[in-house]
Order: sequence, then structure tokens, then C-alpha cells
Amino acid sequence: MDFNVKKLASDAGIFFTRAIQFTGEKFGQVEKTELDAHFENLLSRADSTKNWTEKIFRQTEVLLQPNPSSRIEEFLYEKLDRTVPSRPNNEELLGHYMQDAAKDFGPGTPYGSTLIKVGDCERRLGSVQREFLQTSAIGFLTPLRNFLEGDWRTISKERRLLENRRLDLDSCKARLKKSKLAEMCLSLPLSCCPAAFQLWSEEVDKAEHELRVAQTEFDRQAEVTRLLLEGISSTHVNHLRCLHEFVEAQTAYYKQCHLHMQDLQKELDRFPNAFAGNPGHSMASGGSSPLDPASAVETDTLKIEEVQAPATGTRKAKVLYDYDAADTSELSLLADELITVYTVPGMDSDWLVGERGNQKGKVPVTYLELLS
Repeated sequence: MDFNVKKLASDAGIFFTRAIQFTGEKFGQVEKTELDAHFENLLSRADSTKNWTEKIFRQTEVLLQPNPSSRIEEFLYEKLDRTVPSRPNNEELLGHYMQDAAKDFGPGTPYGSTLIKVGDCERRLGSVQREFLQTSAIGFLTPLRNFLEGDWRTISKERRLLENRRLDLDSCKARLKKSKLAEMCLSLPLSCCPAAFQLWSEEVDKAEHELRVAQTEFDRQAEVTRLLLEGISSTHVNHLRCLHEFVEAQTAYYKQCHLHMQDLQKELDRFPNAFAGNPGHSMASGGSSPLDPASAVETDTLKIEEVQAPATGTRKAKVLYDYDAADTSELSLLADELITVYTVPGMDSDWLVGERGNQKGKVPVTYLELLS
């Protein structure tokens, strides 16, 4: 192995000199070159951008993936440059459970058929969420991560290099100051050491040369760092565009979820009310049923067989599900048949009067699809 002792010693000397200069500045014993106000503002703006970008990035990760274990797993797979295994999300898993339960309970039962509909909707919601997560990760999280792991690391590296150049510059200034002070002392009339005076004059020339070199390197590094810091404005513009895309993705996601839920609600509204005609449930919930006294009074009062269809206001309805009449005041129904329905004053809004030929009776609204 090529081991350069001279270079190692030189680097150690430079590090030691910088440490002395840094310590002296902390205790206020030596002078420090201050950056101009514009440069300091650029530094402050860059630090603020880094800090807030990091917080927004971390919280967005939490929003998109609340499970810490899953985030760690995704991070490890990313570092290993491997694809994260595809697994069902919570909505998709719930949808699978509901549909499997429906198979066990019977897809033809009201509960089973409803489970199938809701489970299918949950699976669609899971698919929409998966698409939203992918879009947000590519369009919003990736640019933020690229800034933190790319541009910011470059800026930090150049800032550290600028700080080292400044320490070198201030060390050269201190060395030149000491050399000039020693030369001045040896040039006094009482001095009787011309050789020492000559030696310190050479030291002054050497220190001035080193100062010029250090000043040139500092100025060059300051310009490089300044250009990188001014690029923060472009970073803001890029992140602004990504933020708009993130909002658009969220809007599309919630809109699709809303549409899916609306469709599900419409489908469920067409399903029969599982508690219609259930005396136990109605009495437990404080409501009325066709078999309770209040309903009996209503039936006796209306006398369905004597009710006449109004001249206007009748409608055609398609029967959605089979229905067995609970008593003589109701009309039994067969799925997919067409009947004529209408309402009369004093009737519960959950019921209509239905007619099929010469047959007439009360029918539940939830079993019908009104056509006209």
C-alpha cells in the first residue's frame, strides 16, 4: 500500500492549524473573516429550506404509510435496490374478508349479498389508494428526497470546504500579523541582530504569499458556494410544481373514493330493508311493524280493499326481490315483475299501495325500483 508520510504529516499540520484558529475564534482571541450580509441570508435560507423539506418529507411518508414497520421495510428494500413485495392494503384485505364471509353466509341472503357489494367497493377503494400512493411517491416524495440526498449534500460539502478555506485564510492573516510584529521589533535602533531581521523579513514575504494564495482559494470557494445557495430558488420552484401535482393527486383520489361510495350507497338503497316486517326489531327499536297494534289500526282505518287508485299519481315499479305478505293487507311480490303503485293519505312513507290485476295490497318501498 502506498503510504505517503509527508502528505499525512502535512494534512495533520493543516488540521492542527485549523483547530487552533477555530478554538481562538470561539474564545474571541483571534479575528474572524465575516461573510457579507447577502451570503449570510443565502445560508439562512438554505438551512430553513433543508429543515422544512425534511419535516414535510417525513410527515408525508407517515401520511402515505402510517405503519412504521412497513416504512422501514420499504426503506431497506430501497437501499438494497430491490422491489418491495406486493401485498394487499387494508382496504383490499377488508374487501377479501367480506367477500369470503359472504360465501360462507350465503351470497343469496340479504347479509351475504350486501357483504359482496361492500367488499367489492372496499377492494376498489384499495386499488384507488394504491394508485394514489404510487403517484404521490413519484411526483412528490422523490423530488424532496433527491434534494435532501443530492443537492443538499453537495451544498453541505461545499460549505464545509468554504469553512476550511476561511480558517486557512484567517490563520494566514494571524501568521502575517505576527511576522510583521517581529520584523518591526527587530528593526528598532537598539536591535543588534541583522541576521534575525533578515530572517523575519523573509518570513513576512512568505506569509504574504501564503495569504494571497489563501485569499484566492477562499474567494473561489465562496463563489462556488454562492452559486449553489442561489440555486435554492430553483429548488423552491421545482417543489412548488411537485406540490401542485400532489394536491391534484389527492383531489383525484378523494373524488374517486367519493364516487365509489356514492355508487355503493345507491346499490344498498335498492336492497331490501332486512328489518322490514320484523316485529321483534321494530318493537325493540321503538318503531311500528305491520303486526303491532298501531299498524293494525292503520290497516283497519285504510281498509286496503276499499282504497281506489287516484286519477293521477300512479307509477310503475319493478320488483327487486321476492316478498311474502305478512297479512291480508299486504301484497306478495315476485322479483322482476311490474306492478302499479301509488300512495294514499295517512300511509307510512315506507309503504305504497301496489296493484297487480285484481290484487291489491301494501308493498314495502325498499323492494321496488320506481320506473315512472
